[in-house]
Amino acid sequence: MGPDVPLLNDYKQEFFLKRFPQTVLGGPRFKLGYCAPPYIYVNQIILFLTPWVLGGIGTLLYQLDIMKDYYTAALSGGLMLVTALILQMTNLNARQKTVTVERMQIQNTLRDEDEYEFSSCVGSETVKFIISGKKYLVNTVFHSFLAGVMCGLGTWYLLPNRITLLYSNIGGTVVIFVFGWVTICIGEYSLIINTATETATFQALDTYEITALMRPFYIFVFIAVDLAHRFTVNMPVLEQTNQILHIIFLFLPFLWALGILPPLDALFLWGMEQVLEFGLGGSPMSSNTRLLVMFLISAGTAIASYFIPSTVGVVLFMTGFGFILSLNLSEIGLAFKHTMISHLASNKSKCSKSSGPRIHFGWREFFFYLTVLTLALIEASLLHHFAGFSAFSKASPQAIVSYILIVLLIVMWILREIQGVYLFGIFRNPFYPKDVRTVTVFMEMQRRLMKVGVVRRILLTLVSPFAMIAFLSLDSSLQGLHSVSVCIGFTRTFRMVWQNSENALLEMVIVSIVQMLLFNTDVWWNRSLDTGIRLLLAGVIRDRLLQLISKLQFAVAVLLTSWTEKKQRRKSTATLITLNIVFFPIVLAFIAVSALLSSPMLPLFTLPIFLIGFPRPIRSWPGPVGATACVCSDTMYYQQVVPSLATALQSALASGSLGLSLPGSHFLCRFQDRLMWILVLERGFTYCCVNIKGLELQETSCHTAEAHRVDEVFEMAFEHQEHAETFSLNHHFGNILTPCTTLPVRLYSDARNVLSGIIDSHENLKQLKDDFLKVLVWILVRYCYKKSKMCEKLDKTTKNKEGSFPLTQPNAFDSAVEKPRPIRDEDSFSVDTIADWTDDSDLFDLEPSRTRERKETEPLEAAPRTLLSVPGSVEMESAVGALQETAPEDKLYKAVVLGLPAVDKGKKQEVVNLPLVAFSCSYSELLSIPEEWTTAPIPTSKLNEMRQRFPEDWYHFVLSQLDFFHLKEKPSNLLDDITKDKALKELYVHGVLSCCFGLFGLDNTVPAPSHVFRAYTGGIPWCVGLDWLTGKPELFQLALKAFRYTFKLMVDKASLGPVENFEELINYLEEYESDWYIGLVSDIEWQQAVLQEKPYLFSLGHDPNMGVYTGRVLTLQELLVQVGKLNDEAVRGQWANLSWELLYATNDDEERYSIQAHPILLRNLTVQAADPPLGYPVYSSASLHVPLL
Repeated sequence: MGPDVPLLNDYKQEFFLKRFPQTVLGGPRFKLGYCAPPYIYVNQIILFLTPWVLGGIGTLLYQLDIMKDYYTAALSGGLMLVTALILQMTNLNARQKTVTVERMQIQNTLRDEDEYEFSSCVGSETVKFIISGKKYLVNTVFHSFLAGVMCGLGTWYLLPNRITLLYSNIGGTVVIFVFGWVTICIGEYSLIINTATETATFQALDTYEITALMRPFYIFVFIAVDLAHRFTVNMPVLEQTNQILHIIFLFLPFLWALGILPPLDALFLWGMEQVLEFGLGGSPMSSNTRLLVMFLISAGTAIASYFIPSTVGVVLFMTGFGFILSLNLSEIGLAFKHTMISHLASNKSKCSKSSGPRIHFGWREFFFYLTVLTLALIEASLLHHFAGFSAFSKASPQAIVSYILIVLLIVMWILREIQGVYLFGIFRNPFYPKDVRTVTVFMEMQRRLMKVGVVRRILLTLVSPFAMIAFLSLDSSLQGLHSVSVCIGFTRTFRMVWQNSENALLEMVIVSIVQMLLFNTDVWWNRSLDTGIRLLLAGVIRDRLLQLISKLQFAVAVLLTSWTEKKQRRKSTATLITLNIVFFPIVLAFIAVSALLSSPMLPLFTLPIFLIGFPRPIRSWPGPVGATACVCSDTMYYQQVVPSLATALQSALASGSLGLSLPGSHFLCRFQDRLMWILVLERGFTYCCVNIKGLELQETSCHTAEAHRVDEVFEMAFEHQEHAETFSLNHHFGNILTPCTTLPVRLYSDARNVLSGIIDSHENLKQLKDDFLKVLVWILVRYCYKKSKMCEKLDKTTKNKEGSFPLTQPNAFDSAVEKPRPIRDEDSFSVDTIADWTDDSDLFDLEPSRTRERKETEPLEAAPRTLLSVPGSVEMESAVGALQETAPEDKLYKAVVLGLPAVDKGKKQEVVNLPLVAFSCSYSELLSIPEEWTTAPIPTSKLNEMRQRFPEDWYHFVLSQLDFFHLKEKPSNLLDDITKDKALKELYVHGVLSCCFGLFGLDNTVPAPSHVFRAYTGGIPWCVGLDWLTGKPELFQLALKAFRYTFKLMVDKASLGPVENFEELINYLEEYESDWYIGLVSDIEWQQAVLQEKPYLFSLGHDPNMGVYTGRVLTLQELLVQVGKLNDEAVRGQWANLSWELLYATNDDEERYSIQAHPILLRNLTVQAADPPLGYPVYSSASLHVPLL
């Protein structure tokens, strides 16, 4: 697609031009897209201005001194309440009148969804069109009541006399009065008449009609400030705030239309997250429930500290709860329960495998946390009690601790930087290993950096928190009890020490340096603020400054690449760049406000048109983490790798090789065709919660282009460094992806090879048949041997009760003999049907022949049957003299000649007579295959010819490898007796040759590559024996398994050389059985093998485009996965645009501009990584607890 692909297609443009005016005005639909009667527009205008009219009545009565201001507010509110209820009842009545008609109507999908047929000014269709109504009765009453309150308070808020007192300007009063009522009318219309679709949309569905409350809520916020100003005296700050808000009140419609003000659900989640992080010292949480619970507990802790009478008690309370709340208590509780249950049940059962690196919390971890908590409490109490009264000076104990904190910050910053591949993201780290292509070499070269990482982990986990507690305990501000600022500031800081030690250390160093520079000056910083509030302000400034830098980098990248990348250069690009330069101060102000609000900066359609997105939680999406994903056949590869990747993240996050990983940080992992997206959700003391997503493997053109750029970025950083300069530059510095490190992860490498020269080799194909017979013999013997072992275990109790039998016949074999396979009329033949099939029969007259067959077989079934021994059965007596067991002969045991010329009636047919067999060794029954597996309809002449191909030596060798350890009482010469048993050998000869007949037919020709491929996939070309083979599903699966093993053996022999002897062949087959899954990618067993982590998987495929056969081998091993850090604000900004574009503009075009490949912004990958339904990751994990201890 070219760069000038339409941002919105024609239909969406028309839709957007209809929707946006509704959003601006709060719901009136003045642009319909079709002709409507004039009264439709008149009615909407009247309803829009109704609140102004009702409020104007009260305003007029007040201005004429007829009523007091609060009476006028009550009057206007009451009138609006009555009006709102009347309107809602009118809508309910209209819906009840037309409910029957609506059910009978057939919707025309070709008509516009908004098109109505109007009959009159107040007809039911008109009412339903203008007044949308409420889904719930409680909302009908509540919203009507809210509308009355808003109209009454709005009247009070916009009284002209009140506005004149604020500004002392008649012209300003008129402007505020007029446009202020426009704002209230917009809010009232959206609440009562028709709720407008908001540009700031957080949830895809508004189930509980919360959107209607958004605009009234913000109106009430402005009115609340005015009410506070009315009922308070001598507060200049509040008066100035009220004056400013009266002016901003006029611009509320524009703020709503631009989507800057968040919807209520996003607002409360964002507000709790901000207060928890910056006001209470916590961390953003991985779920909404955890956020609410942690917010309430943390707020309760801050409030409780206010009422503690002792300063030492306050310090101990803050220190203890700060440490406890910084732990992942829910995960520790689950892990402790899991550990205890596992320990108690260790002798009974094994615990199931976890989906992630679940923390093992036992007594050792419990004593570690208890020791750290105890030492922290002792240190804080002693230092505060004996040395906490001195003011800050250059020689005070607190200043000395400040010097230690400065040294710790510098050392930890250096140790963190040298862990990654780039210094500052620009210069390549000379200490980082240059050869990172193999795990062994990389781990050997990184051993020094691992030691550095351990040192940094100790400094971060143990040394720094205790140094910071010393700094806080020595502060003289803690002497001021019952101070709100002290309780808030120090409660936050004592928790930040553990929750986010790196940021807390940076804040204390900044505050210490400022204090050292200003400790003798009488400035506001020293005079009005205690240390806790200073640290709080330092934390907010630090966070907003980092956000501002990231947003500026993102804005510059969008602006420059819109011109430098030719595929992104549109006709409007030059104009947009010029406008950005001309209005640079405004653009910079937008970016600054976005950083101040901690909201994403929204590049409209990912063009250099920058807007302020509405504030939202750091996760960006409303739903539970990992709840949805576009599951497909590729999902299993990510399911397999996620536990190992999460384990590898432990050391990387703890050592600092991934940089400063705060909640909201995004990382991208790359290995072969796999892309894994990591989002840090939560961070605390010795733990981190992450979400891992897997992107699609079926690469589109856009996906491929961006994945290729990702490979280039990583290749520049991690490969081809042998001859590079010591301080080489990062040539992809402008990319939103910055390489960090490589992680050793246990996952599948995917190798695909073209099998030309192997599968089409005449010698290989000729040997394939002989090898198939050998492999099938081995599989059948192994199958019967394993079955006998299983039956032996199941029959132990029976043997003890019934007596000592030398052998108990397995039930599976009995059932196989006594219950012949049912024959399908559609695709099978019986002896009777063959006898009645003459040259005169019509081959296409299926139904009459079936009827005739049924009639002729019924007398035979009713006739008495002769009791004969079942072919292949064993005649023996039990220890108590059991009688000889017999079974009736079944017609299926007669071989039928199929595929030969038709024979006239009365002529003798050539059949294979299977003699009754009796085993010479009673233990041979353990290896006996079901007799029905030997009844393939093979002509006698062909059977004798095929018998010569049976690998008798291999058969004897396979039997000699058996041990029969599961038999307690066995003769010493058991293997010799079984090997010499000719009856058993005859069973295997017939069984093996029957399978060969089913797969290859009677011809002795070399199979073609296409035949081999179809046989491997299970789509075997039809032959006479195929119906017989597929009628026995268990045997068919064993034969298919044998064929696949044979094909893999052919590939290995062509690659590694011929098999020298039987021992080597046995080793091959045993390795296939234990370490390989050989089948198809589409098999369910393939997915199970991946999840069970089979060491190797093999599949045969065919490329129709190139006309070649391919082999695919998955090998499970520890390999290096490349990890890079993404620009957090670039991701949030693109996700904000995605949310606006799909939820508001409904621009779901698969070829839209904003989803096209962008090698710098990684636009397509970022869209994929969004939560469904807007994104489409094929895998998304739940919140994974990653222990960092």
